[in-house]
Formats: sequence, C-alpha cells, structure tokens
Amino acid sequence: MRAITLTSAALLLVAGCSGGGVVDTGEWATFPTSAGPVAPQLPPTDSVHLANAFDFVGYTQDQAAYYFATPSGRWQCAILPRDKAGCQAKGGGALSIAGAPDTVRDAEGEEVPPNAIVVEPEGDPYFAALAEPGFAPPETAKVLPFNRTLIAALFRCNIQEKTGVSCVSEQSGRGFTFSSDEFRPQYTEVPLDTP
Repeated sequence: MRAITLTSAALLLVAGCSGGGVVDTGEWATFPTSAGPVAPQLPPTDSVHLANAFDFVGYTQDQAAYYFATPSGRWQCAILPRDKAGCQAKGGGALSIAGAPDTVRDAEGEEVPPNAIVVEPEGDPYFAALAEPGFAPPETAKVLPFNRTLIAALFRCNIQEKTGVSCVSEQSGRGFTFSSDEFRPQYTEVPLDTP
C-alpha cells in the first residue's frame, strides 16, 4: 500500500511540474521604478574642515537654526533647517555687493534694495528683501572660522579669505559664493589641501 501511495505522489508531482512550456511573446516586461531625483554630486569636504553644527545652534520661536558671523563681522548668515540658507549685512541694511541688483520685490511686492542672498532646497540662489529678523541671530552669532564648513539640515556653508562666503543646497547642488567684490551663483568648497 505504501508503494502505491509513493508512486501516486510521484506521478502527481511530475504531472504538476510538466505543464505547458514557456511562451515567448517577444514583449519585454516593464516594471515601475521608484527612481526619485538623484542627489547632486557635491565636492568632497574633508572632515578636518568640518565645524561642529551644535556650536552654532540658536532658537527663535521654538525653531532651531544654525547662525554664524563672518570673521570680519560684516555678514550674518544662517541655515534655517530644510527651508533656506543665506546671509545678510549685519544690521539688515543694503548689501553693497558687486553684481547685486539695485532692487528686488519684497513680501508686499514693493521694489526695494536687497538685504540678503538666499538659497533654498530647490532653485537658483537669489537676492531678497527679507523682513526682520531675516538671518539675524537671536543673540550674538558665533564666528565661523575661515576654511571651516558648517553642514546642517540639507545645506552647507563656509567662509574662505580668498573667495568669501559660500552656501549650497545639498538637495539641488545649487548655491552661491560672494564677497563685497563679487557674486557668483555657484558653491565654492574649501580645497582639500587647505589647512
């Protein structure tokens, strides 16, 4: 009896596996892909050049942000997490940067001199007329030393003696570099061989 059961089971197994052959229709199967936007390739940052982001945290209206000043004290800058990064003249006055437009539209649509340079997660950097406090810190901002890069919440910024202040969106790869002498709509990383 056992031999009959084993034989029957083997026959059922063979019959089940020997069904119809594979039919090639000549069509390729397509599968949906979840390839989202590809992160831009940013220049490498040497860990020697990294600033400790916690040293630059400040709080306004229960919101943490990263505030820093330039070594000259002329510019106040901030990284507002996942929103924007940028700089303004200390005191919020006109920028006086070569290459800046004479006027931009403020929040009310009025033409006014720009008081800030901004980069958001997406889009090109731009000059803006920010309402107070703009990028001004809630208390005195710590100076970001030359050749140090502050990386926080989708953005990175640095200050170099040769090129000035530079910030970039790590999401889009778009950024700016400026000094009182010029504005360039591109990020400038601290060179790897810089001390």
